Amino acid sequence: MLYVVRHGRTESNASGLLLGRGDPPLDDLGVLQARAVAAAIGSVDRVVASPLLRTRQTAEEFGQAIELDDRWIELDYGEFEGRPVIDIPPETWAAWRNDLDWAPPGGESHRRLGARVRSACDDLLDEAAIRDIVVVTHVSPIKAALAWALGVGDEVAWRCFVATAAVMTIGTGRAGPSLRGFNDTSHLGGPEELGR
Repeated sequence: MLYVVRHGRTESNASGLLLGRGDPPLDDLGVLQARAVAAAIGSVDRVVASPLLRTRQTAEEFGQAIELDDRWIELDYGEFEGRPVIDIPPETWAAWRNDLDWAPPGGESHRRLGARVRSACDDLLDEAAIRDIVVVTHVSPIKAALAWALGVGDEVAWRCFVATAAVMTIGTGRAGPSLRGFNDTSHLGGPEELGR
């Protein structure tokens, strides 16, 4: 089984800022979320993570060696990094949604991100058929992994939501990947623990 986990909350997430390659730590709630997601999934055979601090801190809660893989790093927001989401003009959001090759100035397109995440998923597919693997990553790579699992285009990214410390579960079989669960936060408590 492949478990794709979003990291716990950071102050930047809580403040509604675009957080790509910035590297803040988990906040206090994020640490609790990381512990809860690791406890809910339980023992696994392998833990892979983006190299950013917030994913490494979440991955550490699984209590075993962590393999870092740059392909799971968050989308590069370029000049938009750290800006409030509400400060991005509507016409910019429209251009972004309508063109997979569009990228923020100095940043990365959804098409480029999708290609690297699909490669990372393909590399885990056969092993995930016989072992339990956790990947701790970020919103945009999770959405790209969802597109891979469903066999659809990366434009699906604009039609789904991923909460902090949420889990996506992907099974594997002769026909390839199959989505078993998405944006599961049942391991978290009430709304105050969801960090939304």
